[in-house]
Amino acid sequence: MQVVTLGPAGTYSHRAARAVDDDVVFRESVSAIVAAVDSGEHERGVVPIENSIEGSVTETLDAIADAEIAVTQEVITPIRHALLAQSPNFETIASHSQALAQCRAYIEREYPDHDLEAVTSTAAGVERAREDPTVAGIGHPDNAAGDLTVVAEDIQDRSSNATRFFVVAPVSARSAGGGKSTVVVYPNANYPGLLLELLEAFADRDINLSRIESRPSGNRLGDYLFHIDFEAGLYEDRAQAALDDIETIAADGWVKRLGSYDKRHVLY
Repeated sequence: MQVVTLGPAGTYSHRAARAVDDDVVFRESVSAIVAAVDSGEHERGVVPIENSIEGSVTETLDAIADAEIAVTQEVITPIRHALLAQSPNFETIASHSQALAQCRAYIEREYPDHDLEAVTSTAAGVERAREDPTVAGIGHPDNAAGDLTVVAEDIQDRSSNATRFFVVAPVSARSAGGGKSTVVVYPNANYPGLLLELLEAFADRDINLSRIESRPSGNRLGDYLFHIDFEAGLYEDRAQAALDDIETIAADGWVKRLGSYDKRHVLY
């Protein structure tokens, strides 16, 4: 089964995707990955949803809210950042914006006067360093090969740095099992107590919310939709009752049940 994820080869997304299948192909953006699954071009996609330092990946939140897809699995991989360059004499540090942010303290301490260049992925930053001796890349230390050496290892601001990925699939592949679920709620309303009503629907059934995040709906200023992760399967009576309440609250909008899934850790 071919899996599509962020490229080029060597990204952390690539490492997560290999937990699903060894046959991996690449796109340059999260929205392109989700679109490839939504259209039926690929059976599975792997997209980053949340980092333990920098928080949620907004491009992923927006892409999955707009698509007709399912979430079938959660993959968590530790993030080990290294500074890779042809020599210690470089002028620019290139990597994905999230990686640059995850190493902010190290960069400000060790290379405060160097230019920073945001590129499409950590692997793209490493390729910039491979092509240009004045550029260093931030990526996994295993990406050092050929002319590149590891200038510094484990440069992320926190040793607990990890990224959570969603495995996305066609709606027909939605799992009947799984201990965690994700829904997107667009109430198409704004009044005092709205958010409390949404939260109470879960609290009243003793369902723990592991994440709730608002994103602009794009319809008008001040109008939001909500991404909610909760610790129960969609098949459970209590989850169905909670979502019945949510759909009543969002009667003028919509509720998208992305699916239930289990967690998998990738330790390499």
